[in-house]
Amino acid sequence: MKLLPKVVDTVLNGNVFATRVLSGAKRWMGERIKCPVKYAKNTTGGAFSGFDTFATSATDNRVNLEYVPKFYKITVALPLDELSANQTEQRVLDLASLELQSASQDMADEIGTLFYGNGTSKEFLGLGALIDDGTNAATIGGLSRTTYPTLKSTVTASSGVLTLAKMSTLYSAITSGAQKPTMGLCSESVFNIYEALLQANERIVKEVPFGKGEYVSGTGFTGLYFKGFPILSDEKATAETLFFVNEDFIDWYALPVAMTEAVKYKAVDIKGNDYSSVMGLGFSWSGWIKPTNSASIVSHIYLGGELTTSNPKRHGKLTGITS
Repeated sequence: MKLLPKVVDTVLNGNVFATRVLSGAKRWMGERIKCPVKYAKNTTGGAFSGFDTFATSATDNRVNLEYVPKFYKITVALPLDELSANQTEQRVLDLASLELQSASQDMADEIGTLFYGNGTSKEFLGLGALIDDGTNAATIGGLSRTTYPTLKSTVTASSGVLTLAKMSTLYSAITSGAQKPTMGLCSESVFNIYEALLQANERIVKEVPFGKGEYVSGTGFTGLYFKGFPILSDEKATAETLFFVNEDFIDWYALPVAMTEAVKYKAVDIKGNDYSSVMGLGFSWSGWIKPTNSASIVSHIYLGGELTTSNPKRHGKLTGITS
């Protein structure tokens, strides 16, 4: 029997947003991430002449968004008898390495779902919380969106029907000068609805790189453009929703778990999914642990950090899209 040199993944699906975010991870610093935001104008300015008296009181127009780290793990366990049988001259795959690659990809796949959620005290924040007007997430970064209304994103009910006019209205609501969306995200169903709105000569398909870095020809996601930025189909995306995201104000801050080593590999033994084109992804590994009561080895893969936004106002979404 011949074992093929690649494992073909028939399970994992597309994970566009998480792949881009994790590929552009920033290093966590300190006990928490603090993002100073301006929520009001300084109103002490004005014309004067002669000996007019100036205001000397300070103005309070800044506050800090604060994010605390959260953690996620997945377990990899292998029996020693299986490892022993794998140690032959005819082996093609290193079983332990393969399992680590596979588990990391499974973990990234699960995190992709979380990155569209509302977040909990333990789970990472997702776009459901970052891009919200207070309906799903009353607070963001520890601050009330009622007290600080500039922390609200624009959320518009599409009432079933998606139109280019509704998309343009959302675009205008979150755009000021050069501050504009860099990416649209939606389910495959909504992506197909958007494509149907375009004339044949407007359906210009381009490749969008996996991460925020330099574009690599021949690798990337397929995007249909709207006002200069790509609309991307993500199988993890919230149903019936079209997100407009300004990636300048969304970051993944990664915090390595203490007493672990970084997972640094390119998944060369698995094909059939997008993860094989991404180096790393920011995970850390416990190393192999030998239990005292079984002939096996166990290890844990970790991901620590938080998905953050420093300016929720620059994001928006259309909801309830069915046709």
